[in-house]
Amino acid sequence: MKLWSRLVLLNGLLMANGGTAADFTVGLEAYSIGDYETALAEWAPLAEQGDAGSQFGLGSLYANGWGVTLDDARALEWYERAANQGHAEAAYNISVMYQNGWGVVQSDAEALRWIQMAADGGFAPAHRALGDMYAGGFGVATDQVQACRWYASGEALGDSESSFDRGELEMNMDASAIAAAQELADAWLMAFRSRYPDYEWPDK
Repeated sequence: MKLWSRLVLLNGLLMANGGTAADFTVGLEAYSIGDYETALAEWAPLAEQGDAGSQFGLGSLYANGWGVTLDDARALEWYERAANQGHAEAAYNISVMYQNGWGVVQSDAEALRWIQMAADGGFAPAHRALGDMYAGGFGVATDQVQACRWYASGEALGDSESSFDRGELEMNMDASAIAAAQELADAWLMAFRSRYPDYEWPDK
């Protein structure tokens, strides 16, 4: 397949702690050089113990058929277990599965639900995806202000494509609509900063 999960796994916000950290890192290092069998062996017991990063890693392996037989159902199972613990990248990949009908019945409504969860967790590409959904009317009514506000918050989180899409959209918006979108984005960012004071913001 299909998902952007390898990039997300290597560069995302994967957390392992306590006694599981070393084993998780061994799996991550193996994954990064294409040794998926070792990654699977390291992550599987951790995932069963409830480690969200390892659950996401297993989802990525099954979603792409790396070291295992490609299995969308098992990918979805592991992604959901991670996402339900607050793993934003896992929620994002579930949304992609629903957008494309990979292992599930295609559903823009379900895609929207999961992408909102990913955005709430601060995953910048999810903000761009939400902007795209509102700009194109996928699962929601077309709404330029909502599209622009999600592009604006994605840009603040460091997503360069959000910045580009925002600029393109704003060429067709009036000043009051742009101001309304920025106000919504600022409110979201303020609330996010309050919830996640240790979040590492991109350099300006």
